[in-house]
Amino acid sequence: MTTSRRALLSGFLAMPLVPLSAAAAVGQDAPLLPLTRACADGDEPTPAREAGPFFKPNSPLKQDLYPDAPRGERITIAGYVLDDRCRPTPRSLVEIWQADENGEYDRQGFRLRGHQFADEQGRWWFNTIVPALYPGRTRHFHFRVQRPGGDVLTTQLFFPGEPGNARDRIFDETLLMTISPAGDGRFGRFDFVV
Repeated sequence: MTTSRRALLSGFLAMPLVPLSAAAAVGQDAPLLPLTRACADGDEPTPAREAGPFFKPNSPLKQDLYPDAPRGERITIAGYVLDDRCRPTPRSLVEIWQADENGEYDRQGFRLRGHQFADEQGRWWFNTIVPALYPGRTRHFHFRVQRPGGDVLTTQLFFPGEPGNARDRIFDETLLMTISPAGDGRFGRFDFVV
């Protein structure tokens, strides 16, 4: 029996908060899903990518986007917002916008657009759909992330194994989500370092 997205999200939310640098120092096992490379290896923060032509300000406070496209394949995306020392940053703004199941963006309203604030442990998540492909781009989500008092990171997250990744000029392998199958869709994971 395949685990559901809800069960995977519940497992993510139940993980104890252990400062990542402390876990490494005492030799504890790594988290179940890998961290973004920028945090794990001390490089630069999560790379920025262009917002594209479909960004709209003032998205609604909303985590459940899938009702906007009920025929789309469901996915839950989750992760942490971390600082450059791998510490969670509570109350960080996380905003998403994406193409729908037909590869189109809502240009009139806020369909498949929303924002939230990371919880006290720096966790965020959205329930949405897998965006369809459209000409010239590989499958992706757009994000804006801002820790309290910090600069805004605008970036895009990508799906592993997509044939279009190699042809997309904006693609960056450090922006690949970790994707797990679920009985009712998929579960994606990515930690932003800002």
